[in-house]
Amino acid sequence: MTVIVNCTVFTKTGIETGLSVLIKEGKIFKIGTEASFGNAIPAGASRIDAGGSYLSAGLIDLQIYGSGGDLFSAYPSAGTLRQMDDDLLRKGTTGFLACVATNAPEVVEQAIKAAKEYRNEAKGFLGLHLEGPYINAKRKGAHIEQYIYKPSLDDVKRLFDLADGVVKMMTVAAELQDDAVLNFLSDQQVVLSLGHSDADFKQANAAFDKGFKTVTHLFNAMPSIHHRAPNLPAAVLNHNRVMASIIADGVHVDFEMIRMCYKLMKERLFLITDAVTPCNIGPYQHQLSGDKFVTPDGILSGSAITMLDAIRNVVKYSGIPLIEALKMASEYPARLIDERAEIGSLLPGSRANLILLSKDLQLEKVFINGVEHQHLG
Repeated sequence: MTVIVNCTVFTKTGIETGLSVLIKEGKIFKIGTEASFGNAIPAGASRIDAGGSYLSAGLIDLQIYGSGGDLFSAYPSAGTLRQMDDDLLRKGTTGFLACVATNAPEVVEQAIKAAKEYRNEAKGFLGLHLEGPYINAKRKGAHIEQYIYKPSLDDVKRLFDLADGVVKMMTVAAELQDDAVLNFLSDQQVVLSLGHSDADFKQANAAFDKGFKTVTHLFNAMPSIHHRAPNLPAAVLNHNRVMASIIADGVHVDFEMIRMCYKLMKERLFLITDAVTPCNIGPYQHQLSGDKFVTPDGILSGSAITMLDAIRNVVKYSGIPLIEALKMASEYPARLIDERAEIGSLLPGSRANLILLSKDLQLEKVFINGVEHQHLG
């Protein structure tokens, strides 16, 4: 058993200082003052003094292509997932979906097999996000058009037979798919996200009605919002349930647009990195260009931020309160993929995936299932 004392915690009533969290068997057992725990803390419990730092649920990134070395699409192996897992934990991301872009079928299959091989030893790895190939070539962005296609029902059935539960999220251009395919996808244990799509307002809402719960990187790889021809961005902004991810690097989306989206969407808006790593092999090659990644021909292809960077950015440049920024990087994305409510919160019974942040938002400690992990400050 471990107790972390002297924490600053954001609660429903405000900021509370001097709180402690009691961790038992990898899960949060209690949160309160140390005195309130009474005899719940055994004599031999490990005691960590947070020194007044912020305690938050660990960060969750539902769209990331690589971290700490190789790009997963270029090296789709259990070793690459292990490398991503370790590097992201060191940066405060305690849960992530490894993203696979539109690619050759054999690469997607290799990625699925790697995920199945690695899942039993995973720490923060939660599964795969397939961003394509069922997307709209008109809104392909940096995706490679030759690999984009419209699947048959048999195609998607084969995919899910192979996946055996490791595919947790899919970005799909719903406006191009047959009803039979959409109905099948809606029946699977997978989060459907509308993205790389040219959907108009009516088509987007039809997708939401068919079970699409979120939108992939709002404003990117979709039509621009238009006052005379409402489309996908307008549809999600007007909705009362559907969520959307957004890339808060100041390159993919201006921070004033993020400010506006937060005002309209609140808890329906969550942060992703869409981060890649340098890569000079295979169909997806990424070069660092200032504060972003681009393809060899200059197309914007990914961010260079961490989830903690995204939090700092929306607090500093979009005026989003810190408590909300933290939720946009933990609790809100967790709602999409965590049916058992085990991650993304500080509630008793949740997995003790936690971070401690200094008052200037520097990472101080990372815990995965209650065990402290080496981190990068």
